[in-house]
Amino acid sequence: MTTSGTRAAHRPSRKQWVIEAATELFATQPPDEVTVADIAARAEMTSAAVYYHFSSKDQVLAEGMRAFATALREQLRALTEAHEPGSEVGAAVTTLLAWLGEHRSAATVFFVSSAGMSQEAEALRQESRSELLDELVRLIRKARTSVTDAEAAVIGLGLLALLETAAISQVRGDDVYRSLGHRSFVREVGALAERIADPAS
Repeated sequence: MTTSGTRAAHRPSRKQWVIEAATELFATQPPDEVTVADIAARAEMTSAAVYYHFSSKDQVLAEGMRAFATALREQLRALTEAHEPGSEVGAAVTTLLAWLGEHRSAATVFFVSSAGMSQEAEALRQESRSELLDELVRLIRKARTSVTDAEAAVIGLGLLALLETAAISQVRGDDVYRSLGHRSFVREVGALAERIADPAS
């Protein structure tokens, strides 16, 4: 039985609630200013219930980043699998950017808030970049059947840099994003992805 305003620690769904609550907080406040008590209050549970699942707020941050990185990789993999050989990559990039917009809090934490927070966060980000690059190279090879391995790797790096920069611009709502507006911003990102993928076109 739970007390008013708290949730039982033993229920499996509580762990995900903690991650979601922490992600919302980390997306709007510097992670080093967020406390376990803040996370517990946002998740409507006690600090003890948070500690039942996680040893620290850094572990909550890492778990949230890991879950987001996995979902992002799976989304890109699905787009690569569905990509028609020889077709343009701009639509895949803008679809992925739209997915990031739908997961704004987690994307903000992953690309912006957690930067420099810990070695674990940086290692997770680097591991994710490598996996995304591998998937982007696969996408390029499907889009351009005559591309060499070296060309695919360089194009993949260019697309990854574009995707990361566009994601940061979108979640921050920076000057470029605001001045273009969402539709024009996405359209320009897609067009730039095409130029990166096939500069001769």
